Amino acid sequence: MRVRNGLLKLLGLCMLAGVLVAGMLFPVIGSLGMVSNRASDTVDSISSDLVSTDPPLVTTVTDKDGAPIAYVYDQYRVLTPPDKISPTMKAALISVEDRRFYEHQGVDWKGTFRAMLTNQFKGTVSQGASTLTQQYVKNYLVHVVARNDRVEQQKAQEQTVARKLREARIALQLERKLSKDEILARYLNVVPFGSTIYGIAAASQAYFNTTPDKLTVPQAAMLAGMVNSPSALDPERFPDKALERRNQVIDRMTANDKLSRDAAETAKKAPLGLANPVRTPPNGCVGAGPENGFFCSYVLSYLERNGFSEEQLRTGGYTIRTTLDRSVTQQAKQAAEAQVAKDTEGIANTMAIVSPGKDRHQVLALVANRDYGLDATQNQTTYDLPGGVENKFGAGSTFKIFTSAAALEKGMGIDNVIQTPGSYTSKVFKNNGGPYVVKNASSGYSPQMTLQQALATSPNTGFVILEEHIGMDPIVDMASRLGLRETMATNVGGTRPDSRADNQDLRVSQTEYFKSGGGNGTFTLGPASVSTLEMANVAATLMSGGKWCPPTPLQQVLDRNGNPVPVNEAPCEQVVAEPLANTLVTGLSKDDTGSGTSAVAAKQVNWTRPMLGKTGTTQDYKSAAFVGATPQLAGAVQTFADGTNPSPICVSGRPRLCRDGDIYGGTVPARTWFATMSKVLEGQPALGLPPTDDRYVKGAAQTRIPDVVGKNVTDATGTLEKAGYSVSSSSRNSEQPKGTVVSQSPRGNALPGSTITLFVSTGYVPPPQPADGASQGPGG
Repeated sequence: MRVRNGLLKLLGLCMLAGVLVAGMLFPVIGSLGMVSNRASDTVDSISSDLVSTDPPLVTTVTDKDGAPIAYVYDQYRVLTPPDKISPTMKAALISVEDRRFYEHQGVDWKGTFRAMLTNQFKGTVSQGASTLTQQYVKNYLVHVVARNDRVEQQKAQEQTVARKLREARIALQLERKLSKDEILARYLNVVPFGSTIYGIAAASQAYFNTTPDKLTVPQAAMLAGMVNSPSALDPERFPDKALERRNQVIDRMTANDKLSRDAAETAKKAPLGLANPVRTPPNGCVGAGPENGFFCSYVLSYLERNGFSEEQLRTGGYTIRTTLDRSVTQQAKQAAEAQVAKDTEGIANTMAIVSPGKDRHQVLALVANRDYGLDATQNQTTYDLPGGVENKFGAGSTFKIFTSAAALEKGMGIDNVIQTPGSYTSKVFKNNGGPYVVKNASSGYSPQMTLQQALATSPNTGFVILEEHIGMDPIVDMASRLGLRETMATNVGGTRPDSRADNQDLRVSQTEYFKSGGGNGTFTLGPASVSTLEMANVAATLMSGGKWCPPTPLQQVLDRNGNPVPVNEAPCEQVVAEPLANTLVTGLSKDDTGSGTSAVAAKQVNWTRPMLGKTGTTQDYKSAAFVGATPQLAGAVQTFADGTNPSPICVSGRPRLCRDGDIYGGTVPARTWFATMSKVLEGQPALGLPPTDDRYVKGAAQTRIPDVVGKNVTDATGTLEKAGYSVSSSSRNSEQPKGTVVSQSPRGNALPGSTITLFVSTGYVPPPQPADGASQGPGG
């Protein structure tokens, strides 16, 4: 039996030797066509990827000045070039993993043959003798190519001769393409060091709070000892094992003439010296902290809406420089919490601040009295309170802005007198088939007043009467045009319309709902879900001469090589005539003075700057709002019930939920706005408001531009030309069907003969493209 077993082993050795020789000859035989073309192509492809493709990297989100606020990653890894890795680290790794690294050409044939002999007699497939180049290949396949595929990961690690030979051939090819130092750096950039820690830079920071170029002998030896068993040698969980392994590495360095015996003995006496605590940066926007987390969340959702996938953001190694202003954010956060403490049950106080402009509307701050985070017991939430459509109860009379803008387009002026009776029964709108009756908030209103006075004092009846005269459709469209793009696309509950919803009102967008009469005549009273950020952008649009731009949180996105990445942001649009917007700003300029609804709040901070402003309160007192802007800054505040059992809000004394509410837009929302802006604008000049135009002060008949958004570009062009306008077009990446007009500029009114620009859908949103030139990786 022993003779028979010996013969079998001898036969096995012969077979292995043959396979080994074939492996040695792979480069030659492959070139002569003796190996399968498919297998050869696969190996060539992998080896090419190893040279040209970098592994997943950390994406960094920064404030406007470039200071990091958050990190997003799948694997915590920062690439380090060869010259930034200490010689001590390289020596430690080579000594313990591949002491003939600088002598072989990718495969240590002597070591491989010896390992095969040893393991053949043991009855196993070789698990040893892999060079660092071969280990790099395996780690790349496991932790990069197949990082989300357990089956492929197992294949990349299976103990078979075929897998070993594939690794060998790839290693041989790599050694012809890359220098030894490049291979060593790539290996150290790929391998795991425990949990989500990948690569030498992440490991240096996490375990020792240092960088790879500053690693000491004990530190380098510990990390080198971890690479093949990061879990079993976790220095936090198994410090004794980690220490023992570290000292073994130090001994190997001595044996390999990389360290003197005296230095080795000194190094072995050193403690592990781990950082306290051992940690990686928090992953995601929680890492931005309670103050900046809402802004970070908006940044990521904004990028995803504009073509970036979550996977790209988590692995791409981007640097996202945002528009976040920490000083403005701090002032807004303090003001929001001063008005409604963060531990106030069931009440959110949110604020958004946007910088007006005719080419960009930059978001500077997004805050709430709640903190951003995962611990609800600490008054934290990850709901996008200031940026999303999260106020489910409406912004009240701030929507009178849209009714007024539509009225000016119809020919009214801000000096025109409107009727404002104490009570009014609509001649157009119905309430579930019955009469729709609207009343003013108090009996102290004059029965008639100018539109400017009405905007300052906010009688409800006058604006419902305006709705009847103008028609609902132009007012609803005006809300979207001025800035409520996401808001009007949601249903009245503030979520994406769901055709399967039991409640029919939730099946359609707010635009469809109000145009169909579902809201009676209440649209001008702001009864449905709305975004605080978008209300701030409405103010920015008016203060920018009627130029709408997307509320952008971005200054620049750079790829992993520092090259700019274009972002598919929507173009700015002239949504109303500039004289109309300028005049409406003046129409809204009396809210903070005299009998204006925010005058008391303005007086508390000695406010004297010219501004536009409008308050709003919902009928059941579950929310209130204030929208305001100076030429420098626009902002909105919404205070609303955000708990599971929403109730009216009382603000006499400490804000709280109650039975009969008494909150108004001129209380908590206006006080939050003025407290913030008075400090943020301190020291800046008090700029005047833009000039008015008599057409919109006294009123005059206007010519309306056909709204062709949603039409085929051919039909849209014909419609506009028939109406007397010139037409130009520009492509816009969009998911709308190809050839569909997704935007037009200007909208509203314009003189006949004016040029209308149509933005036409390409039919797709491309993913962000890498910069020209392949990534070179470390040392490239």
